[in-house]
Amino acid sequence: MFSKKPTTPPKSSTSTSPSSTASSPSTKPSMAASTPSSPTSPAPVATKAKPPASTLSTDLHIKGNLKTTGDIQISGTVDGDIRAHLLTVGEGSTVKGEIVADDVVVHGRVVGRVRGLKVRLTASARVEGDIIHKTIAIESGAHFEGSVTRQDDPLNTSKGKPLPKAAE
Repeated sequence: MFSKKPTTPPKSSTSTSPSSTASSPSTKPSMAASTPSSPTSPAPVATKAKPPASTLSTDLHIKGNLKTTGDIQISGTVDGDIRAHLLTVGEGSTVKGEIVADDVVVHGRVVGRVRGLKVRLTASARVEGDIIHKTIAIESGAHFEGSVTRQDDPLNTSKGKPLPKAAE
């Protein structure tokens, strides 16, 4: 508050016309000083916020592989392999193929191998296939048929012994 009181004395000196004219130009440089702070706000924007997850709707059926460095939310059906940063398999959705992602959250059905640093099967999940993970969480009520293997680097497919093929 004490810093604002010195700005009020120029207002008391505004009774003189030349002072008020002088205070107007001094106000303009302070605005110019605020303008450089505006370019600093785009600097955090230059780091770019993560884009929202790509969403595949409930009526969408994809035959083919999906690959992204971003996030995917699946509500429909995918027949193919998926690679992503974060993959969420929605309730009522189905993925038939291999999943490779940093984070995998399964609410729906997966038929195939799942590889992830963090894998989470919710109570509504149905997974038929092997899970290779660094950390895993399986909620009560989840349906899982397959094997679970912990690896420090589950995303690296060339490391270690070859994995068994999924049952056909």
